[in-house]
Amino acid sequence: MPDQSFPFHHESSGPANVPVEQVSAFLDDPQALAAHMGESSMMMPGSSMSIDVDAGGGQEIGSKVRMQGRMLGLRLSLEEVITEREAPAMKVWETIGTPKLLAMSHYRMGFELTRNGASPLVRVFIDYSLPIKPPGAWIGHCLGAVFARWCTKQMVMGATRHFT
Repeated sequence: MPDQSFPFHHESSGPANVPVEQVSAFLDDPQALAAHMGESSMMMPGSSMSIDVDAGGGQEIGSKVRMQGRMLGLRLSLEEVITEREAPAMKVWETIGTPKLLAMSHYRMGFELTRNGASPLVRVFIDYSLPIKPPGAWIGHCLGAVFARWCTKQMVMGATRHFT
């Protein structure tokens, strides 16, 4: 049964042509995994996001990751906490506090690696809720699913491109 606090879901997957341990190390690094958030693109126009991690490096249960920056002149920020981790197979994190985002509100996100012959299959998922107040409610209704799809795809493609 889906968690009602995160009524929306999207996931992307793809093969990685390197051992599980290598792709897991890449995905376990918040700086590498969220690099797409700091690059200006059609989904992140005029963006500049910084990523900060605590002493746990975003790689231990309870460790925190903070992101802040701007997109189209608007201030964005969020804080995440690592809630599950079984290296090298999976990791899950979710937002805490009050995220300041445009297309979604709170989310739970993670990756899972499964053996697929010689290459692992990378699966990145996001379960999320939409903002409830305007203008975020309108933006989320129009672009929440688009952003979720883009973000999970970027993470999978980032991991597979890193090793080619």
